[in-house]
Amino acid sequence: MVKLIVGLKGTGKTKTLIELVNKATEESKGAVICIERGSKLNYDITHKARLIDTESFMVSDAQALYGFIAGITASNHDITDIFVDSALKICGNDIAAFSAFVKEVDKLSASAGYNCVMTVSATVEECMPTLREYM
Repeated sequence: MVKLIVGLKGTGKTKTLIELVNKATEESKGAVICIERGSKLNYDITHKARLIDTESFMVSDAQALYGFIAGITASNHDITDIFVDSALKICGNDIAAFSAFVKEVDKLSASAGYNCVMTVSATVEECMPTLREYM
């Protein structure tokens, strides 16, 4: 199941995500993964979560991010939660490709049995109608 946290820069999306990651690590009986662009969350995310920087793996568009998440999913069968900060930015700010990506990750997370939460720097109006069901 995918959930999107949508809002413009400075509206508290990343702060909310950090709280959700840290809470998930306390409650989870499995693995909690947090994917980010850059390494700005190193001191905010508990060491109990696996923090991964997409820039270290040259992930820079929606297709690459989907493959990255699929690879993580395939390699770890006890994932309970995946969090992605700045997901739209990682996808090159391509809203159409991002919309298709979210739909595919929703299928993947449902079949693998984990929750996926992503932050999106945009207004609700900028998001395609297909994305609004995930907000």
